[in-house]
Amino acid sequence: MALGPGRAGMAYKAKKTEAHAFQKIEKALKEGTLKSPLIFYGREQYLVDWAVGAIEEKYVSPACRELDLSRPEPETLSFSVLQECCETLPLFSEKRLVVISQFAPLRGQGAKGFSKEDEGQLAEYFQKLPESCILVFTAEQVDKRLKLYKAAEAAGAAYDFTVLSEDLLRGFIHKRLRKAGKTAAPAVVEQLMSMSGYYEKDGDYTLYNLENDIRKAVAHATGEELRLQDVADTVSGNLDTDVFALVDALSRHRKDAAFQKLQDLLRSGANHYQLLALICSQFELLLKLKEMRDEGMSLETIRERLGVHEFRLRKAAGFGDRYTAPQLRRILCSAYDVDRNIKDGFLEPSLALEMFVAEI
Repeated sequence: MALGPGRAGMAYKAKKTEAHAFQKIEKALKEGTLKSPLIFYGREQYLVDWAVGAIEEKYVSPACRELDLSRPEPETLSFSVLQECCETLPLFSEKRLVVISQFAPLRGQGAKGFSKEDEGQLAEYFQKLPESCILVFTAEQVDKRLKLYKAAEAAGAAYDFTVLSEDLLRGFIHKRLRKAGKTAAPAVVEQLMSMSGYYEKDGDYTLYNLENDIRKAVAHATGEELRLQDVADTVSGNLDTDVFALVDALSRHRKDAAFQKLQDLLRSGANHYQLLALICSQFELLLKLKEMRDEGMSLETIRERLGVHEFRLRKAAGFGDRYTAPQLRRILCSAYDVDRNIKDGFLEPSLALEMFVAEI
C-alpha cells in the first residue's frame, strides 16, 4: 500500500519520523518476520482493516478462505473456542489466520462468554501459539496496563494505527485519484486535506470518510483533472472545519463570505451553543499562538505545548498574523459577551451570532 514519498512540513525542520504502523506491517510481510499474536488498534480502523487484508492475501489461499480464515463471533467466543481455531491446521494455505475483531478485554471491558479465567488462560497461551497460525486482535482502543495486552505484546507485537502524516495523506489521495483516472494540482490536494478536517484534534473524520469524499469529488469532476470547485462542492468536512473557514473569512475581511458560512451552518441545524463554543475555541487558539510566537517560541514547540496537529497549526498561523494580540482579546471578550447574552435571554441566538460576525 504505497501511499507516497515524503516531504518536510513547510514551517518545520526536516526530521526523521518513525514509520507508520502500516509501513511496519508491509516490511514484516515482505521480510517474512511477522509475529503472532498481533494487536491492531487506533483511530485509523481503515488501515487496521487493510493490515488484516494484507495478511490474508499473503498467507491464506483464496480457494480455502472459508476453512483457513476464522473470525469467531464475539457472542460465542471463549478461550476453548479460540484455542480450537488456532490449533486447527491450515488446509492448503501457508498459515491459518484467526481474527478477533473489537476484542473488548483489551479495553478492560468484559466480553459475553469470555471470563476472567479465560483471559488468564489466553495470556499464558500466547507463548504456545502454533507456528501454523497467525492470531490477530483488533480494537479501537486498548489499555496498555492490562496483563492481557502486555502478554500479547511480549509474545508478538502491537501496532497503533494513528492518523497519517501529511506526506502519507497526500500519497493516499493521489493513489486514489490515479485509480479513478484523475489528477489534481498540489493546491487542490491541500484544499481537500484542509476542508476534510482530518487533522482536527477532536474530530472523528477518518480515511473511510476521506475515501468517500474523494469518490464524490471524482464523480463530480467533468474532466480528467480534479478542480478546486469539485472539492468545494462535495467534501463534507465537519463543524470544526466549517468554523475555521468562517474565522479565516473574517481574518481576510470577507464579511460576505463569513455571513454566508454562518448562514450555511445555521441552516444545517448546527447548535448555536456548540457553534459559539467552536468560534471561541478557534480565536483562543489564535491568541495562544500569537502570544507564544511573540515570546519567541517555534511552531514545533507550540505544537508540543498545545497538542495541536502541525497541519492545523500552520493553517491558524497563516491567518492569525492578520490580527494583533489586543484585537484577538477584544474579539474573545465580544464572543464571551454574546454567549452570556444568549444564555440570559437578552438576544435571540441567530441574531446574536450575526451581530458578532458583523462587529469583528
